[in-house]
Amino acid sequence: MNARAFDLTQLRTFIAIHDAGSISAAAEQIFLSQSSVSEQLKKLEARAGQPLLVRSRKGMRPTPAGTRLMTYARQIAALSEAAFEDLQGVLLDGELRIAITDYYRPQDVGRVLKRFTSLYPRLRLHVSAMQSSQIERTALTGEHFDVGLALRLLNEEVSASDEVTGERTSATLVRRERLVWAMSATSSEPLDMPLPLITLPRPCALQTLVVNVLERHKIPYRVSHSAAGVAGMQLALGAGLGISCLNESALTPDLVVCPTSLGLPPLPRAEFHLLPGHADETDLIRHARNALLRLFA
Repeated sequence: MNARAFDLTQLRTFIAIHDAGSISAAAEQIFLSQSSVSEQLKKLEARAGQPLLVRSRKGMRPTPAGTRLMTYARQIAALSEAAFEDLQGVLLDGELRIAITDYYRPQDVGRVLKRFTSLYPRLRLHVSAMQSSQIERTALTGEHFDVGLALRLLNEEVSASDEVTGERTSATLVRRERLVWAMSATSSEPLDMPLPLITLPRPCALQTLVVNVLERHKIPYRVSHSAAGVAGMQLALGAGLGISCLNESALTPDLVVCPTSLGLPPLPRAEFHLLPGHADETDLIRHARNALLRLFA
């Protein structure tokens, strides 16, 4: 092996451990023994010259070096599979409509989609940023898009009448993130009561959750600003107009997590799901969904 190259099998094992959260769970998913999975990780870390994953109370977590390598590992694995599909005659040639919640990796989603188009240059994308509730509702009909990526909440405190989806359909977990209370990094003055809250219009599930959590814990608040989308919320937060709830990947450099001294209630975790396809969907959409899944994680 080239001394300056990584082994593809080891990179795929690294991805599996990262996504599964443990060596034992990864071993089940990729049909290897735990000892084989551990050995491949050790060899990869030896090749990298530093630890890539460490154990924590919540499972295996990437080190800073592991986080950087994960980006390359996913791209390398995706490119390898795209090359194989090409040689097998699986050409993605046509139009694809994608609906994505604007909470999903706002700083990176453009690069992800650009990477996708570079892998499949014949595919013409039509991308729409939509609320998860709308994505979930229209996914059943396929009227507005072919592939949908929506946000769902774990252990959500949203009442049954405010559920995003009503009946949940089976979907593929792409990414899981913490939800945090966010504020401007330059705020120096203490926040007044009632808390100034930046919101998005209903039926945004995340904003419904925020209001319900604050009211349940009897924390007074006032709506100081209503933004049209996540980008507008980020700008309002950065300007110091109030606080709100965001997923970690939506934090910009000028935002910070609110200090514990504010006494804000804990928040659940968020999950991003790639919605299932229809039984009668075309091979183009099915193959494109699988290819996007590899890049979205």
